[in-house]
Amino acid sequence: MVKKKTILVACGTAIATSTVVARAIEEGLEERGLYVNIRQCKAAEVPSLVADADLIVATTPVSVDKDIPIIQTLAFLTGIGKEEVIEQIVDYLKD
Repeated sequence: MVKKKTILVACGTAIATSTVVARAIEEGLEERGLYVNIRQCKAAEVPSLVADADLIVATTPVSVDKDIPIIQTLAFLTGIGKEEVIEQIVDYLKD
């Protein structure tokens, strides 16, 4: 059985913004037949949660000591470039 990839979705407070972003990612990936675990968190929590993550998508700057891809974007909030970011996420998940 293949392990589902995990995406951390981080914003300032882990309430409204991360919910919008998480749902948009989930929908975009499901349309492509991909299913992932999505965990919402505050940007400040990322370093303590990154151990199990395969990718971080954030609406605010985050940094981690682990070699993990980070996509910082507002595309899911503005709608501008959303499809391009979904494709970028798909590319990262393929590795």
